[in-house]
Amino acid sequence: MFSDRMARRVTGGVIGAGAVAAALLGVAPSAAAAPPNCTAADLAGVASGVSAATSAYLFTHPDVNDFFTGLEGTPRDELRGQIQQYLDANPQVRAELQGIRQPLVDLRARCGGDQSLEVPAS
Repeated sequence: MFSDRMARRVTGGVIGAGAVAAALLGVAPSAAAAPPNCTAADLAGVASGVSAATSAYLFTHPDVNDFFTGLEGTPRDELRGQIQQYLDANPQVRAELQGIRQPLVDLRARCGGDQSLEVPAS
């Protein structure tokens, strides 16, 4: 089970990512009207769907869940490299996670925003 600290970190990360993306979407100047479905509510809805799908995926793939849970406490500067190595060694996991996160990538492409929403490519 997640510790209270881990749950707070995950919740804070999701909220923080949503706030940053919403801020980026909200301040982007545009001569034309904003593309459809680019509101903060749209972002929150897509992010919550991706979060729920990620949770379901991790619960049904205990080995992947164990890997990501084991990253708790890893210094930030080491995280990307460890995740990249894991995904390189597990291309099916990479593809499945990319599929889960695709709605956020699509939202970013349609509305502009944070490139960090994508799962790292090999």
